[in-house]
Amino acid sequence: MSLIKSISGIRGTIGGPTGDTLNPLDIVKFTTAYATFIAKGLNSTSAQDTACINSANTRPTIVVGRDARISGDMVRNVVCGTLLGCGFDVIDIGLATTPTTELAVKMSGSEGGIIITASHNPRHWNALKLLNSEGEFLNDAEGKAVLAIAEKEDFLYADVDHLGHYRQDDSFNRRHIENVLNLELVDVEAIRKAGYRVCVDSINSVGGIILPQLLDELGVSYEFLFGDPTGDFAHNPEPLEKNLTAIMDKMRVGGFDLGIVVDPDVDRLAFICEDGRMFGEEYTLVSVADYVLSHLSPLTPHPSPLTTVSNLSSTRALRDVTEQHGGQYAAAAVGEVNVTTKMKEVGAVIGGEGNGGVIYPASHYGRDALVGIALFLSNLAHKACKVSELRATYPTYFMAKNRIDLTPSTDVDAILAKVKARYEGTEAQVNDIDGVKIDFLDRWVHLRKSNTEPIIRVYSEAHSPEEAEACAQEIIQLVTSMQ
Repeated sequence: MSLIKSISGIRGTIGGPTGDTLNPLDIVKFTTAYATFIAKGLNSTSAQDTACINSANTRPTIVVGRDARISGDMVRNVVCGTLLGCGFDVIDIGLATTPTTELAVKMSGSEGGIIITASHNPRHWNALKLLNSEGEFLNDAEGKAVLAIAEKEDFLYADVDHLGHYRQDDSFNRRHIENVLNLELVDVEAIRKAGYRVCVDSINSVGGIILPQLLDELGVSYEFLFGDPTGDFAHNPEPLEKNLTAIMDKMRVGGFDLGIVVDPDVDRLAFICEDGRMFGEEYTLVSVADYVLSHLSPLTPHPSPLTTVSNLSSTRALRDVTEQHGGQYAAAAVGEVNVTTKMKEVGAVIGGEGNGGVIYPASHYGRDALVGIALFLSNLAHKACKVSELRATYPTYFMAKNRIDLTPSTDVDAILAKVKARYEGTEAQVNDIDGVKIDFLDRWVHLRKSNTEPIIRVYSEAHSPEEAEACAQEIIQLVTSMQ
């Protein structure tokens, strides 16, 4: 396996079963490329770029935060040292969630940020995720520019008299929590009155640091599983049902109102019902959007319907709930930056991804499990029902996830074009902004090519598991016949 390079940064392994693909040389190279990109963006010519790097008066600042991965300290040291060598001041916020780091960039007025996390990947993975001055992920053009700088090694470094300065700042966890508590639709009083008791799986990462502080402020009592932020993950860190047997068993014993699961960098969020059943990761966003829409709709008149956004591979339930509130739903290409771009375009009040990622612009344009927890508990408190009862109020869909293996020489784009042509002019709606999605009246199927291996990912959804799988197999057979 080779180093994975994308618009959001680089990702690879440090030892483990797949070998060593992310080493200190790679970290220096891509950190320098990012710093050079930021410096070039501050001025318009090479001469001015150099002046920027060598001027103490205009020295830019980068925020660095990391999750609790075992390799995190090593990677942080290399990243911070490289940034100092590039003439950047560094604010090291230490062990911090992805949304905390995003907020820290904007709160500190910094020119960018680097999040050291491989999100839901296993313990031997790590990555650099790159932020702009708004604390948001780089867009496609910006990400490609960083990769181009790295490829050419067109780097800018500071001279010895203008190296950056380093400082630590551990205040941003507190400031993140205050941001959440001050959101208009977070009803702290209602949550406190409800007296909830929750069980939390924070997968031995930074959720074990910040979530107890949030829950204390909300008056929620709690018990943590895997709360010590050692980075030695107790199970596969992706918050899927097959990985969550420990907390599901704990919930079945009783005594908890809700189970909360986050991934290592706390931007994905899954809930578990009081009886130990999954609420459904796809329904995290659905439930929070339901609450937001129900409270915004009657507050003030809107010139146009309230809008929500999710990516093409997310559940149709968000569209259903949005339309029930008189709102409009818009779909975006897969990827957080694509979702936030579409949200800004349509003025969405809430959006996100079906993997448990809640993006609430009233806070910031980034997936944030803290925001999701506070809004979900507000919804639950207002409705005064059990979590399982809340889940029963939403449309029920089932998703199937398949893949089509191809030869390296297969023209995937040509196949997707044929699939699109096959369904154009039929009763199905066809969307090609990201692969091909075919929306039938009672089901949908989405085909996307992988950027890292010769496969087509096939996601489908219907009212039963059998129908979702049948829908996928119909498309898979069609694609197979086209090769």
